[in-house]
Amino acid sequence: MVEWSQVDHEMARQSEQVLRTLNEKGYEAYWVGGCVRDELLERSVDDMDITTSASPEQVMALFADCIPTGLQHGTVTVRSGGFYFEVTTFRTETEYKDNRRPAAVHFVQDVKEDLQRRDFTMNALAMDREGNIVDPFGGQSDIQDGRVRCVGSAAERFGEDALRMLRCVRFASVFDFKIAYNTWKGLVQQKDLLQHIAMERVRTEMVKMMAGPHPLRGLELLLRSQALEHVKAPIRMERFNKDLTCTIEQLIGKDILLRWSMLLIAGHYTWDESDVLLRKWTFSNDDRSRINGVLQVEQLIQAVVQEQKGEETLRSEWIITVLSCGRQATEDWLTIQPLLPTGWRDQELMHEQQIGEIQSRGAGWSQSMKVHELKDLHITGEDILQLLGRKGGPWLGQLMKYLLKETAIGNIANQHDMLTNEVKRVAADDKA
Repeated sequence: MVEWSQVDHEMARQSEQVLRTLNEKGYEAYWVGGCVRDELLERSVDDMDITTSASPEQVMALFADCIPTGLQHGTVTVRSGGFYFEVTTFRTETEYKDNRRPAAVHFVQDVKEDLQRRDFTMNALAMDREGNIVDPFGGQSDIQDGRVRCVGSAAERFGEDALRMLRCVRFASVFDFKIAYNTWKGLVQQKDLLQHIAMERVRTEMVKMMAGPHPLRGLELLLRSQALEHVKAPIRMERFNKDLTCTIEQLIGKDILLRWSMLLIAGHYTWDESDVLLRKWTFSNDDRSRINGVLQVEQLIQAVVQEQKGEETLRSEWIITVLSCGRQATEDWLTIQPLLPTGWRDQELMHEQQIGEIQSRGAGWSQSMKVHELKDLHITGEDILQLLGRKGGPWLGQLMKYLLKETAIGNIANQHDMLTNEVKRVAADDKA
């Protein structure tokens, strides 16, 4: 049995058992692709794919617990000991449709033919139960040299699936590898093919790149190649301030979504622009809200400091911002601010000083808030309707928001009788 150092012991044992079962029935079987690559790179292995000379029907006949997840592509998912392994028959692929998926696949009996269809040499590796590695394209050497290189012709590989260009950048970024000359040349020459790729697939690659240890490496490659100018929802990398972008890697250990907020700040995106872009890039509602929240806070804060204000006014304005944007957004904004270079907003010194005051005292002001949401108030909309003998309407929502703001700032105590008195006062003023 291979002594894996980067794999959960039980996962390795169960996957070895799958290979053993196939071998004992006379079929070739290998671990393939990412798990072999990451073991050589001494990176954690999360899943273990298997390739075999057995047909999908033969695989399903051997294993009682399996799922026909991709029979048209030769893939069967085998469950062993609670772990799931994708077992795929050796195959070649015919002409690709729309520069992203093969028109058909053909099963073959030679593992080297299977490896020949893969994207990069470091992924075209297979290993048997004895630890012997099949490496027909020099993947091990490229891993040792820190190089991303296409299997065979880069023009062919990128023409088959244009997403491979972004995978190339992602691997170079995450592994801190260089890109082989011909591979880079092929990427630059064929980047217009990215227009055929669904934005969901583009986003997935970008998210992995941004979550890696060297996102600046990837962003630099995207700037040089201008690849993102050719996706369906294009981005011009020239709009990004390099000094601001360089702060992204300082967010190690923080929520990865903060890197996206920082990137969009560096690109001088407004909240509205960011929201449109992230929708096109198919970010989830929750992720989009979290990323945009920082930009929304930034816009409100910049509006607040356009006039000279004292500390108490700044405190009130900050609390109103917390209520408007939410605690998470303001906390994220406070996390990012100390990392940004001094004077990046190119504002007057007076405005920068006020933002500095908010930055230094914002957390304390947030902690001073007694209420954050309408449900925290010790009075309800029903209480107000009964008190005033009125029917509901937009006025009630406006009044509740007013009570929330005044209570959060501390102008009104969050007590039922105090809130009741304020409702009576506002009602009396409205009649006057």
